[in-house]
Amino acid sequence: MDNNERKIIKSTFFPAKIKKSIKKNIALIGIGCNVGNCIRRFKKLYLFLSDHPKIDIIQTSIIYKNPPFGYLDQPDFYNSVLIVKTDFSPYELLNFLMYVEKKFGRIRSFKNAPRTLDLDIILYNNVKVNTEKLKIPHPFFKKRDSVLVPLALKD
Repeated sequence: MDNNERKIIKSTFFPAKIKKSIKKNIALIGIGCNVGNCIRRFKKLYLFLSDHPKIDIIQTSIIYKNPPFGYLDQPDFYNSVLIVKTDFSPYELLNFLMYVEKKFGRIRSFKNAPRTLDLDIILYNNVKVNTEKLKIPHPFFKKRDSVLVPLALKD
């Protein structure tokens, strides 16, 4: 286990204001990791997403190291947020992000398990979705420091 220390980390691409985009939808994506070299994985994620034709990264936040919640017997998390513009619909974006998690080694062994990469759609335009598969806005983001601290420090 880590020492449950909260820490602000700046790294390559985090934080950054990247570019303008003509893509039609804007989304706030939460990213998290607590297995392996998370900072390096965030850089690789940034580069992977930057190469995708349906995603433009507009801005990234700092990386916030913080204790786990839910299942506590695991290492601290590293979290950040990305503001992206995309031509994906909400469900297409969800499916794409689940594909990316799997590509980056995510295994869903149990709820709140340690993970190599966690990608959540926090907001998507002003859309509200409430289905079993997808909830937008993310139902708990206003209660999570793992989203609120990076969101406040995205510049």
